[in-house]
Amino acid sequence: MFKSIRGTKDIFIPEILRWQKLEETTRQVMKNYNFFEIRTPIFEETGLFARGIGNETDIVSKEMYSFYDKGNVSLTLKPEMTAPVVRAFIQHNLGEFRPINKFYYISPMFRQERPQAGRLRQFHQIGAEIFGVENYFADGELIILAFDLLKQLNVKNIKLDLSSVGCENCRPAYIKKLVDYFKPFEKELSKESQVRLKKNPLRILDSKDEQDLKYKKEAPKLLEFLCNECKSHYEGLKDFLLLNSIEFYENPFLVRGLDYYTKTAFEFTSSDLGSQDAICGGGRYDLLVEQLGGKPTPGVGWACGIERILLASQKFDEETKIELDVFFIVLGQELKKKTYSYISEIRKQDISCEVDLLERSLKSQLREANRMNAKFALILGEDEFTKGIVLCKNLINGEQFELKLENFISRLKELIKT
Repeated sequence: MFKSIRGTKDIFIPEILRWQKLEETTRQVMKNYNFFEIRTPIFEETGLFARGIGNETDIVSKEMYSFYDKGNVSLTLKPEMTAPVVRAFIQHNLGEFRPINKFYYISPMFRQERPQAGRLRQFHQIGAEIFGVENYFADGELIILAFDLLKQLNVKNIKLDLSSVGCENCRPAYIKKLVDYFKPFEKELSKESQVRLKKNPLRILDSKDEQDLKYKKEAPKLLEFLCNECKSHYEGLKDFLLLNSIEFYENPFLVRGLDYYTKTAFEFTSSDLGSQDAICGGGRYDLLVEQLGGKPTPGVGWACGIERILLASQKFDEETKIELDVFFIVLGQELKKKTYSYISEIRKQDISCEVDLLERSLKSQLREANRMNAKFALILGEDEFTKGIVLCKNLINGEQFELKLENFISRLKELIKT
């Protein structure tokens, strides 16, 4: 027997109802903020991620699903979405159509990491990106959008960590200072951080390893090395968030896991997720469009893990049930053939309608209607058909009455509304 691949998951009733509700809520919130959906292919050229994310990141060096196609081109299932969105932005000259572009996506991603609660090898993300705005208002709007969305998706106990990772002008001096600080302790660091010290020192600050934590506490703070431009951007953003009642915590060790970030970095966590508490993260990437071959264009964005959102909100969500407007019970195969057009007409009126396909008894069909949380059951037998009526039973209050076949669908629409 075949089974799903480790780190992947089948989603079906009743869990799929929570996914659908999440997606509907997301689309409405994004519409309120005037973001437009973008969809990119499930795989891209491997070089896009190596160049955009950074060769020394964990994603590129350890976690990507890469393969060669028949044309001997190296392709990768997308492990994140910002690089593909930037590629689409450049390829289709989207910056030429309007000065500001606001995109959102709901998409699967793929990373070969150790599966655990809320973290799968095929996982799903909601993300939002703004291109063309250099000032901190774009950062602020995206953070407010994320807060709004998480709140509407019933995620509680949210904490926002905020920092700045500087830019190409001020970061080199800080990295040199960081290397000088960690160098005397190199052999006492975790093996991973020893490698990072040589290749990507900033990532040591992201370490959760006990061996690194005691040294990390006293490490120099990047916020103290910001140039005037980065400092002004960061202070402006903090003021903007405070004026909009967004509470945040400054976290000088927040560097995020991708190389393309500049200036703003932020992360949302929820204590309802336990130790793996990150639920949404993002930041500014003003150099990425140019690095990938486009015209210099500032950008900022974030991504939320859908599995993490559902895990965090589960205990607060109301129970999601299948809901059906009408269960149509037609007694007898021949009568069903003659009257199936009624069922089709009901469905054309945007009324959800089910009909039994197994020729079960009236009692069994009524039981099935209740199991599906149907609002009404319509009962049509040969006697009712001859009289030109159909019995209608309100399954919420038990009331039963007759409707004329000639106009029962319009009457049914009124009943469902009320």
